[in-house]
Amino acid sequence: MLKWLDLPPVWLAGALALAWAQARWWPLGLSFGGGWADLAGGLLVGGGLVLIALAAAEFRRARTTIVPHRQPTAMITTGIYGRTRNPIYLADLMILAGLVLYWDAVPSLALVPLLLWVLERRFVVPEEDRLRRTFRAEFARYERQVRRWI
Repeated sequence: MLKWLDLPPVWLAGALALAWAQARWWPLGLSFGGGWADLAGGLLVGGGLVLIALAAAEFRRARTTIVPHRQPTAMITTGIYGRTRNPIYLADLMILAGLVLYWDAVPSLALVPLLLWVLERRFVVPEEDRLRRTFRAEFARYERQVRRWI
């Protein structure tokens, strides 16, 4: 049961719950002000959902696991993975930042770098180590050509 709790969507959901609660019950009189935050928030959330869809399509095409901590059977370097090595994690950060803006949860902006740190330590580094061991030269080439985030 615990292994299913240690998944990126669960960490994202926890950060979103904290941001929502902060905005609802402890706004602290802070505000981003204006409709620009709603627009920017909507664009970030929409962009994050598009990134997830593009990445999921690549996983499906490659017929490999999308679940972290599982052994991949193929290395994906096409599509959105030609631009960023971690589009789904980047999408998680975009969704969190977007909803923080939309909810006007100013203090919760601190959750974005915190979630980045958690995702990198719990998922990105172990996944890249697994890819490095499994696809040695191919991953080394890919790592030199494509940035981790953006």
